Amino acid sequence: MLLTSAFLIPCSLFKLQKMWSLTDISSAIHNWLNQTFNPTWALIIEMVIAGIAVIGLFAVLGLVLVLMERRVAAWMQIRLGPNRVGPFGLMQSMADTLKLLVKEGMTPDGADKFLFNLAPFIAMMVAMLLMAPIAFAKGFQLWDMNIGVLYISAVSSIMVISILMAGWASNNKYSLMGAMRSGAQIVSYELSAGLSILTIVVLTGSLNITDIINAQADGWWVFKGHIPVIISFVIFIIAVTAETNRAPFDLAEAESELTAGFHTEYSGMKFALFFLAEYINVFIVCAIGATLFLGGWMPFHIGHWEAFNHAMDYIPSSVWFFGKTFFLIFVIMWFRWTFPRLRIDQLLNLEWKYLLPISMFNLLLATAVAILGIFKLYTCL
Repeated sequence: MLLTSAFLIPCSLFKLQKMWSLTDISSAIHNWLNQTFNPTWALIIEMVIAGIAVIGLFAVLGLVLVLMERRVAAWMQIRLGPNRVGPFGLMQSMADTLKLLVKEGMTPDGADKFLFNLAPFIAMMVAMLLMAPIAFAKGFQLWDMNIGVLYISAVSSIMVISILMAGWASNNKYSLMGAMRSGAQIVSYELSAGLSILTIVVLTGSLNITDIINAQADGWWVFKGHIPVIISFVIFIIAVTAETNRAPFDLAEAESELTAGFHTEYSGMKFALFFLAEYINVFIVCAIGATLFLGGWMPFHIGHWEAFNHAMDYIPSSVWFFGKTFFLIFVIMWFRWTFPRLRIDQLLNLEWKYLLPISMFNLLLATAVAILGIFKLYTCL
C-alpha cells in the first residue's frame, strides 16, 4: 500500500506539471497551426495570438496589481482595504476600470493635441516591447534573442520620451516640472541599473536571457554569486524603484508639490493607459530582476542534493517565475508605505554620490571574480 502511494504521488505531480506547462500548450498550438495552415498563415496567426495574449496579460496584471497594491497598503496600515465591491472586494479593480472607461477624455486648451494623445500610447507600446524577451516559463518566450539584456536596456530608455512628451504637450507648468524631474531621475538611475545588470552578464558570459537562466541551474546568482551579486541585487532594486517613479522616489508626481505631475491634465482612458503602464513596468522590472538574480523559471536547486532538486522540478516553471516576480513586486510596494518621499536633491545625491560609484567598483570586482574564478579569488582573500 505504501509503495503504491509512493508511486502515485510523483505520477500525480508529474501530470499536474504537464497540465500547467505553458511550453506544452504553446507547442500544441504551434503544431496544430502548422498542420492546418500553410507556414505563412500559421506564422501570422501565431503573431496575432501572441499579441492578444500580451494584451490579455496586461489587462489581468493591471487588475491584479492595483488590488494587490491596495491590499498591501491596508495590511501595512492595519486596516481592511477593499471589501465592498464583490466577494472580499475582488471586483474593486473592475469597478475602477469601468469608471475610467466611461469618463470623458479632456484635452486642455493650448495643448499640442497630437503629442498629448500620442504620449500614453507610446508608454504602453514600450511596455509591450519589453515583454518580448522575458521567459515566463521553460521554453515559453515570445522572442529568444541573443542580445536580450541589451534589448531590454535599450527599449526601457524610451519610456522617458513618453513622459517628457506628456509633460510638454499638456501646456501646464506642473506637468512640465514633473516630466523634467522624471527625465533627470530615469536617466540618472538607468546607469546604476545597467551596471547592476552588467554584473550578471559578466559572470554569465552571455547577453541571452535563456543562457543566464540556464547558468543558474546549480543555484541562483543571488546565492552563489557572493558579495558582487548581492550588492548588484540591492542596487538594482533601488534603481528600478526610482526608474518606475515609485515611492519613495515618486518626485515626478508628488501630489503635495505638483498636483499629479506629468499626467495632471489626463483623464479617462488616456489616464488609465498611463496608470496601467506604471504597473506593467513594475511587473517587467521585477520579472527582469527575478530572471537575472533569482533564476527566472529555474527551480530552487541545492548543489548535489539530487532528491531535493528532483522534488523542486515537479513545481511548474511558470509558478516559480510568477512567484519570484510577485515577491519582488511586494517588496517594491512595501517600500512605498515604509519610507518617506525624498527631495529631488536627495534623490540625485543618492545616485551620483553613492549608488553609481558603488556600482562601478562592484562591476570591477565582478569582472575580477569572472576572470580569476569565484572560488580562486575568495581562497586568495
